[in-house]
Amino acid sequence: MLKELSRTLKISTPLIISNVSQIGLGLIDSAMIGAVDYKQLAASSLVLNVISIPQILGTGIAIAISPLTAIANGQNNIYEASKTLFNGFLLSAVAAVVIALTMVMSQNLLFHLGQDKEVALLSVPFYNLLAWSLIPMLMFAAVKQFSDGLEFTKTAMMLSLISLPLNAFLNWIFIYGKFGFERLELAGAGLGTLITRIVIAVTLILIVARHKRFRPYIQIRRKAWKLDTKTWKDLLHIGIPTSMQYGMEVAAFSISGIMIGWLGATSQAAHQIALNLASATFMASSGLALGGSIRIANAFGRNEKMLLRSIGVSTIAGSLMYGVFCALLFILFKDHLPLLFTNNAQVATVSSALLVFAALFQISDASQAIGVGLLRGMKDVKIPTAFVAIAYWLIGIPIGYYLAFKLGMGAPGIWLGFVTGLTASSILLNTRFLQKSKVVT
Repeated sequence: MLKELSRTLKISTPLIISNVSQIGLGLIDSAMIGAVDYKQLAASSLVLNVISIPQILGTGIAIAISPLTAIANGQNNIYEASKTLFNGFLLSAVAAVVIALTMVMSQNLLFHLGQDKEVALLSVPFYNLLAWSLIPMLMFAAVKQFSDGLEFTKTAMMLSLISLPLNAFLNWIFIYGKFGFERLELAGAGLGTLITRIVIAVTLILIVARHKRFRPYIQIRRKAWKLDTKTWKDLLHIGIPTSMQYGMEVAAFSISGIMIGWLGATSQAAHQIALNLASATFMASSGLALGGSIRIANAFGRNEKMLLRSIGVSTIAGSLMYGVFCALLFILFKDHLPLLFTNNAQVATVSSALLVFAALFQISDASQAIGVGLLRGMKDVKIPTAFVAIAYWLIGIPIGYYLAFKLGMGAPGIWLGFVTGLTASSILLNTRFLQKSKVVT
C-alpha cells in the first residue's frame, strides 16, 4: 500500500503545489486587502462566495479532460489524446466566455443578497474583473488538465508558483497605487489577478505547443483537431456531473457565506479568513484526488483491476493521515493564523473560533475529495453527484441554517453544518468506491 501511495504522491505533489498556488492568489488578495480595510475584506468575501459557483462549473468541464487523456494514454492512443486536447480546450473556452458574460450582466445580484450596502458597492469592480479573469483561467485549466492526464505535471506547477510573486507584485502596484498608478484598493486586486491569469495561460499554451514532450500530439493536429461530437459527449458525460459535484459543494459554502453576511461585516470577514485557510488545506486534498484519479483512469484504461483497487485504498489512507495533520495544525495555531489576514481584534477572535470547526471537518473534507476523484477515474459520476447533493443540500445546509438562526449559534452553527455535510459525503463516496472496486477485482 505504501508503494502505491508513494507513486500517487509522485504524480500528485506537483498538482498539490499548483492547487495551493492557485488558492494562494486568493490568500494574497485577502491579506493585502485586509490591510486596507475590513469592509473591503468583507466585499472580497462576498465576491469570492458569489463567483466561486460559476467558476467551479467551468472548472468541472476542464477537469473532464484529464481522465479521458489518462485513459487514452493508458491505451497508448495518441490520436484520441490529441483529439481530447483540442475539443476539451474549445469546450472550456466557450464555457468560459459564456460564464464571464453571464456574470457581468448579472452584477446587480450583489445588491440583492441582504449584504451591507457599502460592502456590496465596494464589491462591484472587483467582481467584474474576476469575471473576465475566468476566461484565461479556464483556458489554462484545460491545457493543464491535458498535461496532467499525461502525468506531465511539473510545468504547470512552476507556472502556478511563479503566479504568486507576480500577483503579489501587481497587487502592490494597483491596490496601493505605486509607480504612478492610481490607488485602486479592492479593484486593484482584481486587476492584478486578471493580468496574472492571462500571463500564465498564454505561457502554458506556448509551452504545450512547442515542447518536445507534446510533439506527437501536436504533429497530428491536422488529423485530430476537428470538432468531434463523440468527444464532446464524453467530455460532457464526465464534465457536467463533475461541475455539479464541485458546484454543489462550492455553492453550499457560498450560500453559507452569504448567510453569515446576514450576521454583519465582522462575521463575514472572519468567515472569509477561516474559509481561505480551510480552502488552502483542501487544495492539497484536491491535488491528491486528481493524482489518484489519473492513476485510476490509467489502470482502468489498461484493465488492471487489482492495481486499480490498490491505488484507491492507498490514496484513501493517505487522505485520512493528511486530514488528521491539518486538524492538529488548525487547533494548535487557531489564535495566530487569523492575524495573517487582519489587524482587527474582533474579526481575529471570531475567525479563531471558526477554525476549531474547520479542524473538525479536515478528515472528512480530505477523504470525500478522494472519493470523488477515484470514482471519476472509473467514469462513475452520476451516483456520486446524487451523493454530494444529499450530503450538502439535504443535510449540511439545513442543519447549518437551523443551528445558526433557529438555535442562535450564529456563524459556528453554519460551520457545524459544514462538518455534518462533509462527513456524510465522505462516507457515501468512499463506501461506493470500495464496493465498486470489489466488483471489478
